[in-house]
Amino acid sequence: PTSAQVSAVPQPGRFRYTLDNGVLTTEQRQFYEDNGYLLIKKLVSDEDIERFRKEFVRICKKEVNLPGAMIMKDESLRSQYGQSEKVVNKVQDFQEDKELFRYCTLPEVLKYVECFTGPNIMAMHTMLINKLPDSDKQTFLHPMHQDLHYFPFRPAARIVCSWTAMERADQDNGCLVVQPGTHKEPLKPHGYPNLEGKTNKLFHGLLDEDEKSPRVHLVMEKGDTVFFHPLLIHGSGINKTSGFRKSISCHFASSECYYIDVKNTTQEHLEKELVEMVHKKYNATSVELRDIWNFRARLVQGERINL
Repeated sequence: PTSAQVSAVPQPGRFRYTLDNGVLTTEQRQFYEDNGYLLIKKLVSDEDIERFRKEFVRICKKEVNLPGAMIMKDESLRSQYGQSEKVVNKVQDFQEDKELFRYCTLPEVLKYVECFTGPNIMAMHTMLINKLPDSDKQTFLHPMHQDLHYFPFRPAARIVCSWTAMERADQDNGCLVVQPGTHKEPLKPHGYPNLEGKTNKLFHGLLDEDEKSPRVHLVMEKGDTVFFHPLLIHGSGINKTSGFRKSISCHFASSECYYIDVKNTTQEHLEKELVEMVHKKYNATSVELRDIWNFRARLVQGERINL
């Protein structure tokens, strides 16, 4: 059930980042307002997670052709393992995969998403992450960053990420790390961190990171889901185990959000990088950042207004 009468305009007064539709308790709303994230235990069923896992394996084995998806691999492992999940560390933009995209339409997920976006909900950015075991190379460390750096749409308060653990995530296998309260700060400059040249494409991080800022490691069990604000500073550590740490996520936005021009902002260099990648991959000549996002975006609830 959705509360279509809820306006996606922030309520004046104490709640800036959540909407009043009777789903969140006052304590949960206050926690998100203060910290920029909210963890809901056991939200996604084991059965659904098993289905997502099977589909991921099929994608790794190339049994499924996914138009528009970006499948990121550790090329150094390919000679050893060939086409398998031991090589693929991320499937991004899975909006054309019927099975994985089910995640973005789960009523139990959308029920919470609506508390942040309002009733008209777009799925904007999808990812299944398979954090590979990492030795000392730190290849799959994701530096601390703000997701809004990647998004050319606003307002930030009507965007939320839903991130579900597909198995237990803890400090050993590189769980999410957040800096509570940083969602109240502005968007900061991002770039490639200085990790002795070992950087993953588009894994941008904060250029000026406050090492003293308190951090929380989000230990999560299978099916636990965290919702977080796009300005919340977060990242993930390396996977020191021999297993794979999988998670599935989607960034949702109110369809009442609007595109902005990122020229002359800290996001301009990202636009250039993304557009170049699209040129190479699809031989497309005139592409703008909003074209790329229009291609990714899917309406999952309510009506499509701007995005």
